[in-house]
Amino acid sequence: MIVRMQDWLAAQAERRPETNALIFRGEAISYGSLEQQSNRLARALQAAGCSRGDRVALLLPKSPKALIAMFGVLKADCAYVPIDTSSPSARIQRILQTCECRCLIAEDSTVGLLSALVAEIAIAERPQIVWMDRRSEHLSGPDSSLFWDDVEGFPDTPITSRNRSEDPAHVLFTSGSTGMPKGVVITHSNVIHFVNWAVPYFGIAPGDRISGHPPLHFDLSTFDIYGTIAAGAELHLLPPEISLLPHRLADFIRASELTQWFSVPSALVPLAKFDVLTQDDFPSLKRLLWCGEKFPVPALRYLMNRLPRVTFVNLYGPTEATIASSYYRVPRCPEDDQAEIPIGSACDGEFLLVVDEQMRPSAPGEIGDLYIGGVGLSPGYLKDPEKTAQVFRPTPFASTPGDRIYKTGDLARVGEDGMIYLIGRSDSQIKSRGYRIELGEIEAAIQAVPGVQNAAVVALDAEGDEGVSICCAYLADPGEDLPPAAIKKEAKRLLPHYMLPARWMILDSMPYNANGKTDRPRIRELFRQQLEEGATASLQPQSRSKEAHAHVQ
Repeated sequence: MIVRMQDWLAAQAERRPETNALIFRGEAISYGSLEQQSNRLARALQAAGCSRGDRVALLLPKSPKALIAMFGVLKADCAYVPIDTSSPSARIQRILQTCECRCLIAEDSTVGLLSALVAEIAIAERPQIVWMDRRSEHLSGPDSSLFWDDVEGFPDTPITSRNRSEDPAHVLFTSGSTGMPKGVVITHSNVIHFVNWAVPYFGIAPGDRISGHPPLHFDLSTFDIYGTIAAGAELHLLPPEISLLPHRLADFIRASELTQWFSVPSALVPLAKFDVLTQDDFPSLKRLLWCGEKFPVPALRYLMNRLPRVTFVNLYGPTEATIASSYYRVPRCPEDDQAEIPIGSACDGEFLLVVDEQMRPSAPGEIGDLYIGGVGLSPGYLKDPEKTAQVFRPTPFASTPGDRIYKTGDLARVGEDGMIYLIGRSDSQIKSRGYRIELGEIEAAIQAVPGVQNAAVVALDAEGDEGVSICCAYLADPGEDLPPAAIKKEAKRLLPHYMLPARWMILDSMPYNANGKTDRPRIRELFRQQLEEGATASLQPQSRSKEAHAHVQ
């Protein structure tokens, strides 16, 4: 019986030690090698002072080294915290301060970022640094650092772990509405329940070749990794640059002979947009799964027509409910571009509720708030009981399993077919390119830019396949000449690229409603007018209206 996620690896290493567990840029690592190297690392981490319940930050890009680190941390009875190495150092710094990590695992490619981060941490609070590289002239580090030379000196035999299924396995940070990222705690049990349902449902088995598209700080990667290992299959990690060109992405799927693909829809839309598939393409592909956002129906129809032998499945679920909570297998290609694709039915051990403001079940067809409960529910946010209590609430229904439900912030309705259909967001949170984004975090970063008196960030549905467009309207200090380019330059220090606004508007005065609050509906209307008037992409001021003049980037 599997009670910890690392037990899957140990079992596969015993059954098929010579079989490839993962492939990246032509490098293959077998199950036996992954087991042995992670055993060594686990012992090194314990020697460095790590014990049950400690957190270990992974300052590593997606690579075999990162997976060795993940399993090594779990075997050391700790929880890993994957860091988005493309994020600004100020944002990473806030994450590290929240985590208070015992150790930080890095590699040669992140040495510059690590130096900037460590410089901001008090000496007494600095984590032990463990390098996934050997000591060299250009990579020496503090005397207390452990290098792979040191790690290789530890035994590679199986290690006895003391962590249990209810212990945290990892912490995934999502965008926070106050400007502070939120750390979602995910337990071994959360992941094990989903994988134990998904592997048999999708029929994943040895011989399958699974895509590894999402970055490791994105919870979709959890299923890629642990679903693959649990089944004894082969994981193909995609180099990040592959997704930038649709022809290269299609070539990768063909050359790797992938049998399963899992990603956000925006990774696949360019395949349709640039018409790179032939009829009956990807002959090895059996399943195409997506999660994280709605799939534009025109692109979905293109793929389903080109890939008639492939099973298409829509998965839905926030990070707080572990990978996915519902699924819908699309039975046939939609007849037209206006078709609705439901998020379907609850996964095993989960339940979804659509309720009104009085927490009564909404009638079929009526829009209500979507709640989730069941075995995937996170214990809550790391060191933030207040935010946890706001969205993880006692269940008001005696008939539901478990004692808590999670308010997703999504609006939904139950269709006449009994399926749940997603309508949109009820708050300021959006999803863009699969990333969950709090507009408040963007707003807080922009308001921190010198010269900005006030700012409001809204989102509009973009035309075509672009999804959501982030828009920022701002008011500069009196006498301040502050073009959007200057704000964007400063905001890049605080925000990852996918959170930077695409459209800007300089306001003469901030609109307020009758309650004295920023009138965001009015700001959205100004941006809609801008779009309708066909504002061109320019950073030069245009003619000034009574309320604003606009910039697009």
